[in-house]
Amino acid sequence: MLALSGELVWASTWMAEANEVVAPRLDLPVLAFVDWPDHEEPLRGVHWKTAPLTRWAAGRPFVWLDDETTDADRRWVAAHHSQPALLRHVDPYLGLTGADLAAVRQWLRPHDEAA
Repeated sequence: MLALSGELVWASTWMAEANEVVAPRLDLPVLAFVDWPDHEEPLRGVHWKTAPLTRWAAGRPFVWLDDETTDADRRWVAAHHSQPALLRHVDPYLGLTGADLAAVRQWLRPHDEAA
């Protein structure tokens, strides 16, 4: 994952704890994390992380790998985010797979060439 271009951050409710518990299992360094708002009314029909993560991206292209994203999240991001975004659903029973990383690499390729 570290060979992919871009900034790798945790967009997990684990927040900083992901660096202590999850990162070592994935052989990842300490990463920045999205600091989720404590009290924000979720948007109807989309995941509660969708709007805060889109705000965090601050107009930058982004990739979001999650086991809870849906087409409703993709439509919301497309309508409310000025840059390209890939929202990739990860199978919660399989976890992150080579196919997921290949999809991210493929999505990043034209964006890297444009930069």
